[in-house]
Amino acid sequence: MITVYDVPAWKLILKTVEKLKQNSAITPPEWAEFAKTGVHTEKAPVQEDWWFTRAASILRKLYVNGPMGSSRLAAEYGGSCDKGSMPNKAVKGSRSIARKCMIQLEKAGYLTRDGKKGRCVSSGGVSLLDSIAKEIYDETRS
Repeated sequence: MITVYDVPAWKLILKTVEKLKQNSAITPPEWAEFAKTGVHTEKAPVQEDWWFTRAASILRKLYVNGPMGSSRLAAEYGGSCDKGSMPNKAVKGSRSIARKCMIQLEKAGYLTRDGKKGRCVSSGGVSLLDSIAKEIYDETRS
């Protein structure tokens, strides 16, 4: 059986973006085109569909790394903050973006709550990602 682990992450995320765009439960908020993704970035993302890319990436990260909350996901999307003449420091990304993406993915039926551990991928999310992985695997084999 082909799973997420058998295909490249970037191909899986790009295919998942196309599937998430068809779902009406996942829509970027009004502020998404102006918001920075963290303290470590200088500008807002320039891609038109960056919200769907982040949601697909969050879905894959939760599949691979198990249940996580918004704080740990924000740390995954963090980076190095330029502090001028002081040494650079690692900072977290935006928790709001991670939290809102997880809420939308949960409403779409791809995530479920796992008590105090955070959110994990539901059976619907597993089947979505595994079917996309199978499509990618079949494309690369032929």
